[in-house]
Order: sequence, then structure tokens, then C-alpha cells
Amino acid sequence: MELGAFSLSLAVKDIAASAAFYEKLGFSSHGGDITQNWLILKNGEAVIGLFQRMFEKNMLTFNPGWNQDAQALESFTDVRDLQRHLKAQGTQFLSEADEATTGPANFVVLDPDGNPVLVDQHV
Repeated sequence: MELGAFSLSLAVKDIAASAAFYEKLGFSSHGGDITQNWLILKNGEAVIGLFQRMFEKNMLTFNPGWNQDAQALESFTDVRDLQRHLKAQGTQFLSEADEATTGPANFVVLDPDGNPVLVDQHV
């Protein structure tokens, strides 16, 4: 199952303080808009997203159709195909992609410990 690019999405209290902290660890800005309370940082292949007042909990994020540099892939498994596969295995969803659409969509599932897993397709 191809899930695409991986990142950790962090629910932060103070995005400026969090950005400064992760910059000390060698991360640099890779996207987002700190004035809109979200920022994507990268250190090598490691990608983290900082999100202030957008999510309640930290979550694992996968982006079908993207590589680790947020560049579109020529071929990938569509988020709706991933969703159908997981549904067939009995996975419960917090939110679902609309299967009548194409292009960008997402779904959220919880792992056994209650950690949210976001599969968020942008292409």
C-alpha cells in the first residue's frame, strides 16, 4: 500500500516558539504560512508540520501523490482507493473522502492507541 510522503503534524500552542525550537534542531522552512498558523519544516528527509489551533492532537500524516519534497509523483494510489481498501478490512474512519470526487481529498483513521492518522491527497 503506497501512502505517499510522510510527516508528523504537531498541534502546537505557540507556532513562533515551536518554529524557533525546531530551527535549533536543524529544520528549515519548507512551506506554509506562519501568519496563518501553519508551517512545514524539513531536515533532510524528515518533515514536520506545525499547526496552531488547527488540530487537537498530534497526528501522523501521509500525502498520496507526493514525494518527501512535496513534488507530484507520476503515479500513485488515489486516497479513495486507499480508503476502500481499509474499509474492506473493517477499519473505522473519523472522516472520509467523498468517493464521488476526484483529485484532492482526505480521510482520518485512529490507530489502536487513539493516535489520528491523516491521509491527505493534494493532487
